[in-house]
Amino acid sequence: MESSLLWVVLTVLFGGLVAFYGLLKNVNFWLYESKLGEKRFNLPPGDMGWPLIGNMWTFLGAFKSNEPDSFFASYYKKFGRSPGVYKAFMFGNPSIMVTAPEPAKQVLMDDENFGTGWPKSTLELIGKKSFIGISDEEHRRLRKLTAAPVNGHEALSIYMKFIGKTAVSTLDKWSKMGEIEFLTELRRFTFRIIMHIFLSCEDEQVLEALEKEYTALNYGVRAMTINVPGFAYHRALKARKNLVATFQSTVTERRQRKAAGIVAPTNKRKDLMDNLLEVKDEKGKELSDEEIIDVLLMYLNAGHESSGHITMWATLFLQHHPEVFKKAKAEQEEVVKNRLADPNELTLRELRQMDYLGKVVDETLRIINISLVVFREARKDMNLSGYLVPKGWKVLIWFRTVNLDPEIYPNPKEFNPSRWDNYIPKPGTFLPFGAGARLCPGNDLAKLEIMIFLHHFLLNYKLEQLNPGCSLKYLPHTRPMDNCRARIKKVSSIDLNSLTQDVH
Repeated sequence: MESSLLWVVLTVLFGGLVAFYGLLKNVNFWLYESKLGEKRFNLPPGDMGWPLIGNMWTFLGAFKSNEPDSFFASYYKKFGRSPGVYKAFMFGNPSIMVTAPEPAKQVLMDDENFGTGWPKSTLELIGKKSFIGISDEEHRRLRKLTAAPVNGHEALSIYMKFIGKTAVSTLDKWSKMGEIEFLTELRRFTFRIIMHIFLSCEDEQVLEALEKEYTALNYGVRAMTINVPGFAYHRALKARKNLVATFQSTVTERRQRKAAGIVAPTNKRKDLMDNLLEVKDEKGKELSDEEIIDVLLMYLNAGHESSGHITMWATLFLQHHPEVFKKAKAEQEEVVKNRLADPNELTLRELRQMDYLGKVVDETLRIINISLVVFREARKDMNLSGYLVPKGWKVLIWFRTVNLDPEIYPNPKEFNPSRWDNYIPKPGTFLPFGAGARLCPGNDLAKLEIMIFLHHFLLNYKLEQLNPGCSLKYLPHTRPMDNCRARIKKVSSIDLNSLTQDVH
């Protein structure tokens, strides 16, 4: 009798747990899908996850493990790889995840129907007046005003001199330091360059303090928006406040000098902030303080964080593939040999002639995917690869799955610059900086930094990684757990004025 009663109780409890589990798993359905009525049957396959957290635990679990691609593999296994469109609940919103080139291209190229849809944390930290937070009209205006000062031919030519000089002195310094955290040092190197270009700042103490603030800011960009002490988002908000205060004081000081008619010395180079303070649109409207500050913060990400990580990985790939290293080095020696101007000064024309090194950088960008995902939002009900994207839902384009698609790039995780020989990727199949009108505005500057550093590294140095088997972290960017402990060794001292030997 007692045994039968126990079984009844256990059965009821088990049934209750199953019912409760089913209830929880259907909360997001009731909140978001049921409102669509009959249209919900046209949604792509997928899983809306748990209430509030949705699929984020699965995503974070995969990307904090050694198998980040297991997150996407689970969708492929359940719902198939094609057409690469799935429903999910990500970053606090009902979302359509895009993992294939064709739908990715459609979304990225269609600004009329897919607006920006970045998470609250990103908008708050990078800035509502930056490129990611403004309307299409404001975006076109701001991009036009900032194009020449950042990516124009004249600007890039001027930047090259400082980048090259800094690369030469920094590599020499590292070669005498013994063991270093290569990634940490590279991030300091790229930050110093960007701060010089943007603010003419070269004070080491100021640079170190600001670099720490920006690191904290970057860690919170895609974190959960938990504004509580101890969480990344809370630390990032404090960091942004400090960075904004620093930039605001500089903007205010320069506006006051301009109003007082104080003219800068003729030998002082104009930096990006000078240019941003001067530009006007066709109606004579200047940029506001908030616009200038948010633009600076956004460009810091492209020119500092992205450049530092990609430079580290390109260097590692070169060092781990001797045949690639040898070929890239020969190309750089040939550039020096054929140089007619100052033998110590790289030109923009020479940089654009570095065909093989360009392939090394593109292959690094393809494998590493410095930006995992970009966010859009459907402005109206849209058809994407035969499925419904409801108005107001987020659309997440995963660069990683596109750039590592085995149907486009055989053995996609293999570093092989030669795969780019006589190959021009179709639109949507190679997305290192995005696509369309909102292509990353700092991409030319970022590649400039990377190429110049690699030029000088290949000519005279090699890297000895001290822990080549070190496990990796994948958030917020792919990197070794030890930040790449290494030694930089000088291997030759080429007389640039008398180099005559045939390197081929």
